[in-house]
Amino acid sequence: MHILEQIKRQVTDNPVIIYMKGTPQLPKCGFSANAVRALESTGVPYAYVDILNNPRLQEALPAFSDWPTFPQIYIKGELIGGGDIVVELARDGSLKTMMQTAMAAS
Repeated sequence: MHILEQIKRQVTDNPVIIYMKGTPQLPKCGFSANAVRALESTGVPYAYVDILNNPRLQEALPAFSDWPTFPQIYIKGELIGGGDIVVELARDGSLKTMMQTAMAAS
């Protein structure tokens, strides 16, 4: 499967997914750690992909999303943004609603 098709399938098949450096249990950068804390604060399950384990994916994702940095968080197939945006959405309470809505629709 072509790498862009793989990405499209991942963001389509998972109501909430984060492409990050490391894992939720062991983030490899501060931005990924902050994003995971924000996602975890909602209590809503999510999928993750460790981009450090897949260099092809790490190279292709910025072209797919037109977003140059990591982490990248997708909800219902749409790029929500990176770590700072997700932290802000968690603060104002909208992240939980967005994630719950995505899970209910899946």
